[in-house]
Amino acid sequence: MSAAPASATTASLTDVVRAVRSVVRRGGDWQRTAALVAEQLRRNLPGPEVLTEAQRTGDPAGYLSHLLHAEADGSFSVVAMVWLPGQVTPVHDHVTWCVFGVVQGAEHEDLFALADNGRRLVRTGSAENTTGQVSGFAPPGDIHRVRNTGTGVTISLHVYGADISRLGCSIRREYNLPIG
Repeated sequence: MSAAPASATTASLTDVVRAVRSVVRRGGDWQRTAALVAEQLRRNLPGPEVLTEAQRTGDPAGYLSHLLHAEADGSFSVVAMVWLPGQVTPVHDHVTWCVFGVVQGAEHEDLFALADNGRRLVRTGSAENTTGQVSGFAPPGDIHRVRNTGTGVTISLHVYGADISRLGCSIRREYNLPIG
């Protein structure tokens, strides 16, 4: 569900939340909701200034996750991820739909599927998501790994269809399986 970079905007976190709220309140299955949220995030993707200078810095110990908004009814959350060069997630899937937009830098995403009755992973694709690009997915079929392959800090805004403040994170399962 990737798309070309959005035009420069001066959207705020409030704009993002308002736009996502309008879509999520309509209801619908996860695939459709993710597609509609992606459309709204494309129209309202803010710049890195949505974070404080300290939040934009990153941490050499690992990528950072900053909860920016959790909807009171638990229907969605907005999280900023900050990646220093070389930082990578484990291969994982999610508890719900997710839409993300890159606000600075680039994220490389590797996509996987289970094979051999769940005993190994096969790579099914990859994407280089650059500043302004928005993408998303919904389970099942959301196994992936994300990394910063660039030379500077990468920042992305993630919208999850759950209250991350209650769950702690969006990861359902990590996959420590052979890839091949």
